[in-house]
Amino acid sequence: MCAMSKNSGKVIYPGSFDPITNGHLDLIERSLHIFEYVIVGVANNPDKNALFTVEERKEMIRAAVNYNDRVIVDQIDGLLVDYCRKIGVHVVVRGMRALSDFEYEFQMTFMNRKLDREIETIFMMTGLRWFFVNSKIIKSAVKAGACVEGLVPDIVCEKLQEKFKAKQL
Repeated sequence: MCAMSKNSGKVIYPGSFDPITNGHLDLIERSLHIFEYVIVGVANNPDKNALFTVEERKEMIRAAVNYNDRVIVDQIDGLLVDYCRKIGVHVVVRGMRALSDFEYEFQMTFMNRKLDREIETIFMMTGLRWFFVNSKIIKSAVKAGACVEGLVPDIVCEKLQEKFKAKQL
């Protein structure tokens, strides 16, 4: 059996990242142990009411990964499979926190496979430290006045405070 090496190419890690959390960063770092490059695909979903613009999210991600040249941050407009074809990536990495994530991820994986048989999805369990962390909970906590330091990168903490202060004015 052949072990996967770090020279296995590129993987895409798609999501809204509104905002990026330390759980997301954990998956990016762990993916870099397997793949030479991780493309963080920031979804531009006009149906979602995002707190941050795509450009703001992309910049926070770049800062959070310390501008690592092995992490490519890009915007995804439209279908993930179309984006994958365009850039020549055949592997998607997705994080799993709980059983509740499984149903959605299962559906998305099989839809992607139906649309493009060349696309493979790898599921990685979220690290225990980040099991309960997600962007929606982070935003709700900050909106209610909580400090989320240590759950998100420092730049995200700052930007969240700025956004919610601006909305209160």
